[in-house]
Amino acid sequence: MNLPVASLARPAPAAETMTPSGRVRHFYKAYGLVIGSEVALPELEPTAPAAPDLEIAVGPVDFPDDASQGATAFRFEPMRQYLAWRAVGTFMISGAKRIDVDPAPGIDDPLLAFPLLGPVMALALHQRGLLVLHASAIAVGGESVIFLGNKGAGKSTTAGAMIRAGHRLLTDDVVALDLSDPDRPMILPGFPQLKLAADAAGAIRLEQADVRPQVHPQIDKAQHRLRDGFAAEAVPVSRIYVLERSGRAAISPLAGAIALPAIIKFSYITRFGRQALPGDLAAAHLRQCARIAGRIGVSRLEMPAGLARIDEAVAAIEADLASGTR
Repeated sequence: MNLPVASLARPAPAAETMTPSGRVRHFYKAYGLVIGSEVALPELEPTAPAAPDLEIAVGPVDFPDDASQGATAFRFEPMRQYLAWRAVGTFMISGAKRIDVDPAPGIDDPLLAFPLLGPVMALALHQRGLLVLHASAIAVGGESVIFLGNKGAGKSTTAGAMIRAGHRLLTDDVVALDLSDPDRPMILPGFPQLKLAADAAGAIRLEQADVRPQVHPQIDKAQHRLRDGFAAEAVPVSRIYVLERSGRAAISPLAGAIALPAIIKFSYITRFGRQALPGDLAAAHLRQCARIAGRIGVSRLEMPAGLARIDEAVAAIEADLASGTR
């Protein structure tokens, strides 16, 4: 697991209140939600105190199984999900409205934020009925693109190149899709942070971002918090690309029989295996994936080798959107 570190340039402090137990509760907005959190999450956008849609509380979590035998342990129940990383802490998601956090000894908020804003948040959003993809998403005018791909495919790098070209980040790593209107699936904005490897960051050079230093030996990407270039409103899904390495920049649609497995493969919940979809939840998830694959489709985005040619991919994406065809 990669662990984040404290930011050099922090955003304006979130609005705060005190809980009955004497803890500070911070208020943020992300994924269309008001989040009340006892964990400081400066990665998120602050908002005024209000009744939270999602509550993050710090306190003991009684993991149902013995998690001490390994570095990680997960347990999924219909109304509760447990995730434990021995080096970081234990997290419990309850009814899609609450996340309890039990930190490991000596672990502070910046370290807790890494799993909390990644897999834990992804599962909480999934429990709220959203389709959650392990991807990056960019707003291009009134349209949007989603980048899928295996680790190292260049999802965040391509997103960074799009931001440098004047487009706006919707979300990185956790892409939440609202399918309540089947004819108009929407990408909910996450928060203005992009994680980039050192070589990608050096090639793209996002001038509108503050960089958090990498001080932990396991970190392979630095966190870039955008001062500008973030899309704060939901945007309809326009294109979904699966990134593949190639000798050129090119886009080609995938057949329906290939498109659906791609959506399933890169949905966040499938990272945890069949255990994460007990009972009828597997069928419901399949219907969501089929809906987005059928309504939007999926294309292959061939990525030319070398960061010096990343703008060729940007130009191909812009041309694909301008064509108006799908």
